Amino acid sequence: MFIRSPQNPIISPRDIISSHPELIDVSAVFNPGAIQYDGKTILLLRVQNRGRETLLIKAQSEDGIKFVIEDIPVKITGLEKTNETIFHIYDARITYHDGVFYIMAAMDVVGKCLMGIFQTQDFNTCEFIGFTGNEDNRNGVLFPEKVNGKYAQLDRPNMKLLESGITTGNAICYSQSGDLLNWTEMKQVMEGRLHYWDEHIGAGPPPVKTEKGWLLIYHGIATHYQPIYQAGVVLLDLDEPWKVVSRGRYNVLEPREIWEQVGQVPNVVFPTGLIVSSFNEKGFANLSSEVKLYYGAADTHIGLATSTIKELIDDCFA
Repeated sequence: MFIRSPQNPIISPRDIISSHPELIDVSAVFNPGAIQYDGKTILLLRVQNRGRETLLIKAQSEDGIKFVIEDIPVKITGLEKTNETIFHIYDARITYHDGVFYIMAAMDVVGKCLMGIFQTQDFNTCEFIGFTGNEDNRNGVLFPEKVNGKYAQLDRPNMKLLESGITTGNAICYSQSGDLLNWTEMKQVMEGRLHYWDEHIGAGPPPVKTEKGWLLIYHGIATHYQPIYQAGVVLLDLDEPWKVVSRGRYNVLEPREIWEQVGQVPNVVFPTGLIVSSFNEKGFANLSSEVKLYYGAADTHIGLATSTIKELIDDCFA
């Protein structure tokens, strides 16, 4: 289970103070990617202005709670590599891999959403590498190391049409690549559970390597009343991450605070950023490690909740 920070919400629209023409009087800030960089916690914020335009903004913190927010958007380069018309880039997930910071982000194009992959050295400029495919997709996350000699990712193909007209998915899938662009050998990892808290699902932050398996925090949507977005945990096999070791029965975070229940999309906690405090010499997260989870709340604010690796692994078996 997670415990909310008493400073929540740690970032709200009023905290975006800028004279940049696209950042005056923003409507929402949510769904941040998170990583440790140069001794600081870096967030890539999804910021939405009154034109419903989406921008990525860098924020940094010494303690992971109080953030200094840049007053200009992140510069995106390399988009000339594609002929697609790109409307929005959002919901960044950040992975450090072989000396490079990679970012996977949703990219709205004509008629669908594609997963794009970027690289950066400073989070002020992000270079577009390419799309991971041409099918409607979301919630892509890159593993922090190669699996069986290849890059590995989880994503959520959008194959389910809801009554509201929104296309979503109810399965998390695994695939691998030799070059980050051509992904093959897709395998289904798990599906949503009808009538429970996670009927529709998608990966949250990038998975964490533990001695018990890959620990993944994911979001689930209960749809049998009105949509309620929650967070849960699952443990995947270290060598064959498409195989589930154990999946938690209960959510570990759900919208209970007023700022999670009321906003431009009500009843949402959406996990996207994770900071793990310590790893052992073999690269496994220590069981006692504190975990900081950064999440979007009601598509309007950013919240912070904490737990430990041991508690979250235990939740996988509850």
